[in-house]
Amino acid sequence: MLLQSQSFAVFIKDFRLEWRSRFGVSTVLAFIASTLLVVLFSLRADLLSVSVQSGLVWIIILFASLTTLSRVFVSESERGTMDLLRLNAPATSVFIGKFVYNFLFTLLITGITLFLFTVMVNMTVFRPLLLLAVVVLGSSGLAGATTMLGALVSQAVRKGAVFPVLALPLLIPLMLLLVRVTAAVFVAEDAVSYGNDLAALIGFTGVTISASVLLFDNLWED
Repeated sequence: MLLQSQSFAVFIKDFRLEWRSRFGVSTVLAFIASTLLVVLFSLRADLLSVSVQSGLVWIIILFASLTTLSRVFVSESERGTMDLLRLNAPATSVFIGKFVYNFLFTLLITGITLFLFTVMVNMTVFRPLLLLAVVVLGSSGLAGATTMLGALVSQAVRKGAVFPVLALPLLIPLMLLLVRVTAAVFVAEDAVSYGNDLAALIGFTGVTISASVLLFDNLWED
């Protein structure tokens, strides 16, 4: 119960800070809207193949996420509250609280982007349950990796430049799996095989979150 209450306290703190400023939400929504319009009218996304459309969606989600997800630790460093957080909560509680916040934020970004893109391009969802699984797994993988990396770069001098450099190599395999599974959502043929990709996506997400938890314990103490 103590672990849960401490994790919830960390989550609520970040949520209230975001609710007061609304900086992250407004920035991400503006980025998503402008990028979707550029993709739709400049690249004629409605004429592209399903695989390319899926790739565009996840590229938008990825860069929208990278602009804000590292803030959960960078903001602590900028406000000088990192040491105070270390004194009042163990590493596991901090990671869980920050991870849940990033997960819900990424879930919101992913849901909005996929919904708007599907409507604007007039795509048909043939496998809604698979789409739900992709959204949850993609959000979990992104949140797990970026939470750990956010803590890592929070002590760097040029935080904004370091975070994407570290995050992109780690997230590229996740993005490739997400694109392949997402493409199957919008294809009607039963012959489309996505089982292996879905299993790989589940495994990669699980390994990413588990590794982040283990690495975060050592990182937080240092």
